[in-house]
Amino acid sequence: MNPLLLGFDILLSTTLLGLALAALTSREPRRGVILFIAFGLLLALVWARLRAPDLALAEAAIGAGLAGALMLSAARRAVRRR
Repeated sequence: MNPLLLGFDILLSTTLLGLALAALTSREPRRGVILFIAFGLLLALVWARLRAPDLALAEAAIGAGLAGALMLSAARRAVRRR
């Protein structure tokens, strides 16, 4: 394996784990949702790197796009009700 690609994979994995941890431990709902969207987009890149373009597109469209928009709407409503 190419050392440059190995370094990229390690960086990608580390960033993915960091985003997951940050999204789960975030105290602000809006920030957690934004981190979740970033996590979904990065996960789509992981799927593309694993040569699964169908999963990458589905993750980007559904995981980050649709679910992120719905969660942002729910977070906005939760903040309004407080």
